[in-house]
Amino acid sequence: MPCTAGPVLPARTLSGAPQPVLPTGDGLLLRPWRDTDAPAVHAAFQDPAMHQWHIRTADSEEEVAGWIREWRAAWEEERSAQWAVVDAGADELLGRVALRDILLDEGVAEVAYWTTRAARGRGVAPRATTALTRWALDEIGFHRLELQHATANEASCRVAVKAGFTLEGTRRSACLHPDGWHDMHVHARVQGD
Repeated sequence: MPCTAGPVLPARTLSGAPQPVLPTGDGLLLRPWRDTDAPAVHAAFQDPAMHQWHIRTADSEEEVAGWIREWRAAWEEERSAQWAVVDAGADELLGRVALRDILLDEGVAEVAYWTTRAARGRGVAPRATTALTRWALDEIGFHRLELQHATANEASCRVAVKAGFTLEGTRRSACLHPDGWHDMHVHARVQGD
């Protein structure tokens, strides 16, 4: 059945080129994941704070190596785009930023992020999210980027606001965490914001 409107972004918008390295302009780089990142990601997921807001655990470096393979394949399949956030000088892993649930036809994706314990409180998440958002909206041409977090996660709410995402509402009892169902804030940025 034909659609009444054409796709916002055509197929191969992302996978037609290698995943780029995105500088933040202030000492961070967003770069594609490498196999050698598995130990650092595994270590980050041993932090109990990660388990409070993320539903995934990492039992081994081998498991994380599988995630990294999945993240690279997802770029080729245009399902998601995941970057390691690193210190531009030392290439130290500070976190992750991603576009998930990509819908090229609609020009929509969801932004997600996490930071390592050592990176928290240093502005890493908002700087990385801002760089990713700028690239996705201005260079690639996405129309809308959404960002969700548990309403109880005040730090994540601050990241969303600092990165220019407008709070649009609350999804009640929308995500199951280890301590039960959480309400989720929904923030968004659209072309022209």
